[in-house]
Amino acid sequence: MSSRAVDATGCAHEKAGAGARIVSLVPSITELLFALGLDQQIVGRTGFCVHPREKVRAVRKVGGTKAVNVEAIRELQPTHLIVNIDENERETVEHLRQFVPHVVVTHPRAPHDNLSLYALLGAIFDREQEARRLGEALEARLQEAAAHAFSAQNVLYVIWREPWMTVARDTYISAMLQLVNWHTLPDVQGGASGAARYPAFDFAQSPWLDGVERILLSSEPYRFTQAHCDALTRDPRMAGKRIELIDGEMVSWYGVRAIDGIAYLMSRAASV
Repeated sequence: MSSRAVDATGCAHEKAGAGARIVSLVPSITELLFALGLDQQIVGRTGFCVHPREKVRAVRKVGGTKAVNVEAIRELQPTHLIVNIDENERETVEHLRQFVPHVVVTHPRAPHDNLSLYALLGAIFDREQEARRLGEALEARLQEAAAHAFSAQNVLYVIWREPWMTVARDTYISAMLQLVNWHTLPDVQGGASGAARYPAFDFAQSPWLDGVERILLSSEPYRFTQAHCDALTRDPRMAGKRIELIDGEMVSWYGVRAIDGIAYLMSRAASV
């Protein structure tokens, strides 16, 4: 593997030394960094970086993914900052570039993109062997999913309420669901003709809802509960649709979580 690695913006990064000090502003990548064995180099993380639970407790919080505590990061004197195009504000990242020597930008769009994500971080932080092991495990999961003949279903994956919000077809979430032949509605591509990647919708004014067979209420970013499922079940407009909770971390977290996430979705798709 080359000593240089290219991130999502096309920026090439040299291999970091043993003294690397890493701040991660991406929950799923914080989990991945620990999986790569970088415990001693992780010095900062967001309050949403909660896995692995026992290990993250020892790492200083630097705000949220968007409400970042810039001064806290400055005090930590990181050599590397890990960010994500979807999850972090560009203006904040550009501000942090002024004093963080290396900013690594990530942007997985589909499950197989995790292979390059593992390789990127493995190359930068001298964890190529660990990255290869994760890549092999993910490849096995992807092949396992591809070998199954899952029944096609149109699903509505709900991430927020007031307003209700869902996902476009070109999101990581939608791509994960497609592995088990679940197709998200509405059938829109975020960014196309000004469409949002996480569009708002109205249960009373969305004709495409007639084609939805399964409604999935995610545990994040909005924490839906069984009470929300029950309320929708009582709505006569939802008659005939399966309404259930789904683990948002398993579906939306890339990195090492994708390996278990694919197995989780396969199990859900196989259930009656």
